Amino acid sequence: MNKLDSTRPFIPLKIAVLTVSDTRGLADDKSGATLVERLEGAGHALADRAIVTDDVDLIQARVRAWIADPAVDVIITTGGTGLTGRDVTPEALEPLFEKRMDGFSTTFHMISFQKIGVSTVQSRATAGVAGGTFIFVLPGSPGACRDAWDGILQSQLDYRHLPCNFVEIAPRLDEHLKRTKS
Repeated sequence: MNKLDSTRPFIPLKIAVLTVSDTRGLADDKSGATLVERLEGAGHALADRAIVTDDVDLIQARVRAWIADPAVDVIITTGGTGLTGRDVTPEALEPLFEKRMDGFSTTFHMISFQKIGVSTVQSRATAGVAGGTFIFVLPGSPGACRDAWDGILQSQLDYRHLPCNFVEIAPRLDEHLKRTKS
């Protein structure tokens, strides 16, 4: 079903990683470290890495800055997708989406179900596109980050992946912003 076309070149992307947490710093951010290890291991570049607290305004400010930055192709966040009062990452980022990627959440939950069973319902993993930038909102556990990267992102962020991938459509993500109104 999925395959790599070795005649196509690998195109490295510039990926920013944001950890949303009230309790973590860079030294003990295992989820962010997992994502950095995986994206760099796949041949992509870390564009930036940051940690912000579970605050809608701070999350939006950091992600808006990366959306506006031409040196960032993809944003991956980890943390704040649960159901508690402090979990606000989907509330912060979904309003920024110009297009929502419902299939990401569905696929993530299918993969997660195989690992943790029905506990996957407690995650509000989501994804979308804003300003020509892909945004993936992941749970805050290293296991969930591994599942999302290994099961979805590694393939979809690889231009060689067939039958289709995010890299080949990236240049057309902002077409709607370029259209003139009739």
